[in-house]
Amino acid sequence: YGDHRDLHLSLRRQRQMCIRDRVCMKALILSGGHGTRLRPLTYSQQKQLIPVANKPILFYAIEDVIEAGVKEIGIIVGPNKEQVIETVGSKDWNAKIEFIYQGEPKGLAHAILVAEEFLGNDKFVMYLGDNILKNGIVEHMEKFKALSPNSPNSLILLTEVENPQQFGVAELDKNGRVKRLVEKPRIPPSNYALVGIYFFEPVIIEACKNIKPSWRNELEITDAIQWLIENGYRVEASIVKGWWKDTGKPEDILEANRLVLDEVNHNVKGEIANSEVRGRVVINEDTIIRNSIVKGPCIIGEETTIENSYIGPYTSVGRGCRILSSEIEDSIVMDYAEIVNAGRIVDSLIGRNVKIMKSDSLPKSRRFVIGDTSQVWL
Repeated sequence: YGDHRDLHLSLRRQRQMCIRDRVCMKALILSGGHGTRLRPLTYSQQKQLIPVANKPILFYAIEDVIEAGVKEIGIIVGPNKEQVIETVGSKDWNAKIEFIYQGEPKGLAHAILVAEEFLGNDKFVMYLGDNILKNGIVEHMEKFKALSPNSPNSLILLTEVENPQQFGVAELDKNGRVKRLVEKPRIPPSNYALVGIYFFEPVIIEACKNIKPSWRNELEITDAIQWLIENGYRVEASIVKGWWKDTGKPEDILEANRLVLDEVNHNVKGEIANSEVRGRVVINEDTIIRNSIVKGPCIIGEETTIENSYIGPYTSVGRGCRILSSEIEDSIVMDYAEIVNAGRIVDSLIGRNVKIMKSDSLPKSRRFVIGDTSQVWL
């Protein structure tokens, strides 16, 4: 994070500005949990570190809060805390980052209680680390921290969905204030779903301390927000414009990958030999493309070799991969994967250091080493 003395002085100036403006914002980003819906990938890596367009999902959240002016970030970590700390620490960020261990995931409101010392008496944004938002949170941040007697005690981000029965849903009054939150209602009061990004004043800590565990034995953030409403505090909504994805399931990650790749700019740095590169394609340094077709939008990481292969639209190939005599489309291939004579692969999430190979030896057979709760189509 750079020179500690300069960082200290920078943070002190930032705090002085916050005191002057009476608007000091921190960020609490959640990167814990077990990611059971993404197993077997999450047996070996934290779900927020799975890459979308070759960047960990968690990095999108960090970039969003820094873009909005946050200089102090707390990241909630769980069982794979070392992995998160190492990955986040591999990059220089224009913010001070503190890691806060939650242990067992006992709900979003519990995460706030675990971070109470870090949050202090400051306003903050809580951002679920497996969310990706097209347009970031700057507009919503400005709406929340506006200096006004009418500024809300909490601002929650909502988006219109076609299937509100599958989400937490907000009921709004005629002035756009939140009247009630309902979790996965049979008869939804609206089609406005909770996005997973919340702005709070410090009173939310009191709310979290005054709620009971739900049937899941978790302290639910929806219950804490409802406590605010019932105790006379103002909770308002801010509607998200543009796409939003909660990357909790494999199909959501692939959809997020498509959405992000739709906005890439053509940038080819690697070696292209006897190959066709069509559309908006990113090919990083020290990558070699031989006798192949690469059709965008797609991204290919550093030090990767692709020979006699086809890389189709909406594909992200990570660092240090080797792809020979194979076709891949609409998929994510993570770092150091090796795919040889694999035929055509579509709609797939392929983990790190995976090997997929076709054997030409006799007798013909299939050989698998597959983790728990895996799925295989043949």
